[in-house]
Amino acid sequence: MTTQAGDELWSAIGDPSRREVIDLLTGHGPASASWLAGRVPFSRQAVAKHLAVLERAGLVARRKEGREVLYRIDAARLEAATREMAEVAAQWDRRLRAVKRLAEAAYEHQRKTGTETGASERDTP
Repeated sequence: MTTQAGDELWSAIGDPSRREVIDLLTGHGPASASWLAGRVPFSRQAVAKHLAVLERAGLVARRKEGREVLYRIDAARLEAATREMAEVAAQWDRRLRAVKRLAEAAYEHQRKTGTETGASERDTP
């Protein structure tokens, strides 16, 4: 994924209102902006803007049906986004485990030697 595409994805799913639209489309299936606006606490204009962001991120696709435009979740893109989020979570888990090991090692060293690390140790002549 390119950085720009990744930024669009994270921006799209980072907004609670857009997640609400995603939830509605996931649970209901294809729907118009008007139908969505009737089920969220924001205006039809705001729904349209949220749908545009979701569409740019590839999470939502639209098709014209008669006079209406229906929006639907792009299941493959949502699944890919879910995998990407899981990978980011796994990366953070690895980083946090490494930080924990470093902190435990520093604590163990401090306990064994009876010294503190940090500014007070550096300030001692």
